Amino acid sequence: MRQFIRRRATSLLTGRALRNTRRFIHTLKRKARGTRPTVHYFHQPDDPYSHVAAQVLQSLQQRYDIDLVPWIVSAPDDAAAPEREKLRHYALRDAARLATEYGLEFPTGATLPDASLALACARVLVAAQGGKKFTEVAPAAGKALWARDVKALNAIATSQGEASATVTQAATANGDRQRKRLGHYLSAMFYFEGEWYWGVDRLNHLEERLAKLGLDKAPAGTAPIAPYRDMKLGPRAANGVRPVIEYWFSFRSPYSWISFPRMRRLATHYDCELQLRFILPMVMRGLPVPLVKRLYIILDTKREAERAGLPFGTIIDPVGAGAARALAVLHHAIRLGRGEDFAELGLRAAFADGIEIASDKGMFDVARRADLGADGVRAALTDESWRDIAEENRVALFDAGLWGAPSFRVNGRPAHWGQDRFWALEQDILDVIDGRNA
Repeated sequence: MRQFIRRRATSLLTGRALRNTRRFIHTLKRKARGTRPTVHYFHQPDDPYSHVAAQVLQSLQQRYDIDLVPWIVSAPDDAAAPEREKLRHYALRDAARLATEYGLEFPTGATLPDASLALACARVLVAAQGGKKFTEVAPAAGKALWARDVKALNAIATSQGEASATVTQAATANGDRQRKRLGHYLSAMFYFEGEWYWGVDRLNHLEERLAKLGLDKAPAGTAPIAPYRDMKLGPRAANGVRPVIEYWFSFRSPYSWISFPRMRRLATHYDCELQLRFILPMVMRGLPVPLVKRLYIILDTKREAERAGLPFGTIIDPVGAGAARALAVLHHAIRLGRGEDFAELGLRAAFADGIEIASDKGMFDVARRADLGADGVRAALTDESWRDIAEENRVALFDAGLWGAPSFRVNGRPAHWGQDRFWALEQDILDVIDGRNA
């Protein structure tokens, strides 16, 4: 009965019916108040993703019949960003590649700005926050910040004004409170009537929603500002080169589930060797995952799963015994050449089919469908050698500069984090096949 309730609850939470009902209620409330559709944007001055997102604000405001309200916020707390330094350094590299993909700007090889320069940028942004110039000032101030161009930043402050340090501190605290009140923890976030959208990566979902409300002023058929990016599965050179993909994933990561079938399809298409580098879930490695973060991840994964055409939402969280038992069996399955099948089926069981892989019934059912014999599964469940492999994989992931799942890299090139980076992974594969340098 308990598992039935959990399955029903997660199906309801992630279902389209509840989402559409929430949206309908927000629309009714807005119309009853007689207010305009309002998108809130949360900007952290020294966050690379915020600088990339700031460059689409003006286009967003011009194209859609909305009001845009900017907020200045501080960095997320340690619980929401448990490996802060790794995140900060990865973001520099990832933002540069992301900006290039979307035709935006972020300097390659940028370094983290010092606190005084970040404060100077924040003072300029707070001064612009209350007026209509934020969408112009934010990209310019961010460009000066990441270029460490003190002269340019001072020029913006002189022409556009700057708030005092005290006012800036108060405005940032107010932005933090608003972000928390509405239910989030990150920066570069867009909020619209009950839902959150992260940076240019998730802007496609927001644009689609605004268009369905009749708020898109562009002619029919006009491409969105930030269209959905995924792998293209184009032709490959027949030169015998076989790239190697290292793929880190976790049985407790919903993003791992919606990445796994696509990873297998990508690897097969380009004839890559796929190395499964399983890791323990973050919470089982002592890294906190707050409730607000878990809720956002679940709802965001649902939208991304729909984009990818994958089922998601009937969930039995495998944390603890479920994840440990799955890794034990996976270690056994890999040696038998059945690792990919078992991993995909196990992830699907946890996040789409609502099967409890912590139970013998659930585990043996998944194993049977992966063509694993019951005797072998029983033996695997008593073998603790998988723990050494999981630790080796964790160390390798940290050495690659990352910490979470899913992550991946090709032939030792810089690693990528997240199921929304398949377009970058595919580019790396093609570069390896064609002999181009990283």
